[in-house]
Amino acid sequence: MSNTPSDPGPHRTWRKSSYSAGNGGACVEVATSPDAIAVRDSKDPDGPVLVFTPAEWTAFLAGARDGEFNL
Repeated sequence: MSNTPSDPGPHRTWRKSSYSAGNGGACVEVATSPDAIAVRDSKDPDGPVLVFTPAEWTAFLAGARDGEFNL
């Protein structure tokens, strides 16, 4: 990452997919701000947080939609 985004901050609102209810809690949560997207493990809300720029997040989503990460 050449431009490290700032963390959205402690007052961020975390969102989890409505599809996550039936998988035993193995989910990620996402929080956004104008210049950063934060991702954490929903089972460990006090654990590490990954922070991405909007461009990095857009590239990740495009890769996921295109099957780039399929095993």
